Amino acid sequence: MFKRNYSYFLNFSTTTLLLFLLFPLHSIAQQKDSLTATLSGTVSDTDGQPLPYATISISNGKKSQTDISGKFILNNLSSRKYSISISLIGYETLKKDIVLANDSTLNVAFVLQPANSLNEVIVTAGRKAESLKDVPSSVTILNSREVKEQLNVNPSVTAILGNTVPGLGTSNNKATNAGQTLRGRQVLVLIDGIPQSTPLMNGSRDIRTLDPAVIERIEVIKGATSIYGNGSAGGIINFITKKAAADQALSGTSSMGISGNLAHPSNTLGYRFSQGFSGTLNKFSYVINGTYNYTGVQKDAKGNVIAQPDGLGENSLYNAFVKLAYKPNDHSEIVASYNLFRSVQNSDYVNVVGKYGVTPSVGEKGDDPGEAAGTPYNHNALIAYRNNALPLSNSLDLSAYYNGFVSMNRYVAQGTAWYGPGQTKIQSFKKGIRLTLNTPWKAGSLGNGELTYGLDLLNDRTNQVLTDGRVYIPDMNMLNVAPYAQMKFDILTNFILKAGIRYENATVKVKDFNTIARGPNGQGSIPVTGGKIPYRATTYNAGLRYNKYEIFNPFVSFSQGFAINELGRILRTATSSTLESIATDPIITNNYEAGFSSRLGILNVTAAYFISTSKLGANLVDVDGFLVPQREPEKIKGYEITADLNVSPQWSLGGSYSYTEGKAEQANGTKVYMNGLRIAPPKATAYLTYRPVSALDLKLFWVYTGSRDRFDVRANGLFANSEGDVKEVSLFNLSAGYRFSQKWSAGLGVENLLNSSYYPVVSQYRAIDAEYVRGIGATMSLNLNYSF
Repeated sequence: MFKRNYSYFLNFSTTTLLLFLLFPLHSIAQQKDSLTATLSGTVSDTDGQPLPYATISISNGKKSQTDISGKFILNNLSSRKYSISISLIGYETLKKDIVLANDSTLNVAFVLQPANSLNEVIVTAGRKAESLKDVPSSVTILNSREVKEQLNVNPSVTAILGNTVPGLGTSNNKATNAGQTLRGRQVLVLIDGIPQSTPLMNGSRDIRTLDPAVIERIEVIKGATSIYGNGSAGGIINFITKKAAADQALSGTSSMGISGNLAHPSNTLGYRFSQGFSGTLNKFSYVINGTYNYTGVQKDAKGNVIAQPDGLGENSLYNAFVKLAYKPNDHSEIVASYNLFRSVQNSDYVNVVGKYGVTPSVGEKGDDPGEAAGTPYNHNALIAYRNNALPLSNSLDLSAYYNGFVSMNRYVAQGTAWYGPGQTKIQSFKKGIRLTLNTPWKAGSLGNGELTYGLDLLNDRTNQVLTDGRVYIPDMNMLNVAPYAQMKFDILTNFILKAGIRYENATVKVKDFNTIARGPNGQGSIPVTGGKIPYRATTYNAGLRYNKYEIFNPFVSFSQGFAINELGRILRTATSSTLESIATDPIITNNYEAGFSSRLGILNVTAAYFISTSKLGANLVDVDGFLVPQREPEKIKGYEITADLNVSPQWSLGGSYSYTEGKAEQANGTKVYMNGLRIAPPKATAYLTYRPVSALDLKLFWVYTGSRDRFDVRANGLFANSEGDVKEVSLFNLSAGYRFSQKWSAGLGVENLLNSSYYPVVSQYRAIDAEYVRGIGATMSLNLNYSF
């Protein structure tokens, strides 16, 4: 009965929304009064397309919004000078000063720039806000509109990034981001500059640490970066959280939605609720948001239940976010924020193991004896002080933060690395201080420059234990003091030269410990004498960009990265009784890149070629059934191309292609391909946007991953862990949005629109029976939003 009713409900909901989307009827009448002074006009985008529901605010507190034709009017104004602000989600806020005379009407036309234009200001590449066209490296930015489009399809941040960012691996449809390396190396994940990654023991849960409802934009800086330190060998993903509207005391958005499998809907009902408030009261501003997202049972295209370890079926996500700000004056600001993220799975199904390459693992009704897997909690707390008007035009950014992060793995009845059943969890607690100073300087007719310098202080305490009390990885207590300096020089206006240096001074303390027993009565356990492991390294970066002509804006760069990566894996498989004899040298990565951006009328193109080397990497290789870090020289290379074409105000399209390949050099000089944990197959993306009317957006996405066949089966006739063949996958997703009025809007998303039966990339290369799981079938999400 439930199945029949739910199927009817999904079909009815889908049909109803599509009728609204395809046959919109909308009209807004303007009221004209007898006026003393009147301000009227239009708001449009750079293509001349009218922008409905843009907010127009003037300094006397009055507001208006544009109608369906992009027009607005403000009546009964007195004659004087006003400051006017025009804002719309997805566009840069525009501010102007106007003067109104008695008994007059002033008509004005405003053009808003898209928030993802080449002039958008970013903040993470050099620790200071700067124009994107001045950055000599590859950068991908997802603005709030793009995040919302992807949210309609799948609310998981790992899926949003995997479907959009060139060079980043696709999502595995799990609560982890295993396999989502950036250009073949681990990425450092930040939330407003707070590190989420756990490089001492990578649990692969650092990307999925907040809900998209609190994201203003996402900045992805690719390639090693010496300016941010530990763990950024592949680049940086920085989630920038929302800011309060400057012209409203109270505003907010209420959202609710449902989701479910379209072809096999029984038990797949999911739901989502999100409530946000924001506003500015004199010198104070605030943002508050709460989100709950429940994902129902997930099924593949053939109707099989997906109950993979660390899956997202029957998953409950909670996210609470608060940001408070106080501006004593126009030049300084104090910000405090807190974010709590929790995502756990309580499933009525257990994974029935299939056969790799033959039959998939599927879910059947059953009880999991362990604790709920996922992220029991991730706490982020930040307090920051910024001042851009210090003596001699200096600016200051000082922040202190805390991150408490626990990730729980799935219970196993028989461990491979320990004796008997068990369930492990990684615990990481970080606190730190970041000091950034900026000093501008002039070099006469040669140009202007600035020096950004400061100090990072980080304490990272990470371990991995079993829930029954056994210690899998001992407590690793790291203290890192890292001074840095970054110079930027605008040579003759159009050449941007950047160069920097950073000194890493880290020490990891490990107390005496015993490796975990692999048999009864402590069999196989090795006592290891603890101590201190020092890490010292100086890393450099340099880059040059020429930005005079939009038609060709080239850059070249060199940057080094520093990482104490997978130290936990090295310690837990120790075969020596002393810490000093364990090879724990850091990974120093050299990244070379050349690329360009080009704007030619309605066409935007970017391209980059990169080479990434390290004399001592940490490639995880299957040794007797265990993934063991191999300290070997590595070389990774690849390229990325993106293109966007705005054909007309109604039509736009674009796409990207990225390719990465890497090899490690063994002790005998033999060069071998790196496995799927590090190197993703080629990826292509494309989109087609259609706006038949300004209130309706339809967007079709295509995500393609190519094949990768680099390894042979071993003597037992099986592939080693993470060396399986990968076959191509081609998927289509749909996102549609319709605005009924200035307050009400709806969104429809369908993931795997054609209900294709496929195996995600991770399921293929892992070559493990239990993880050979199909991807989800056609899944619809329907969301209703109210803004005030």
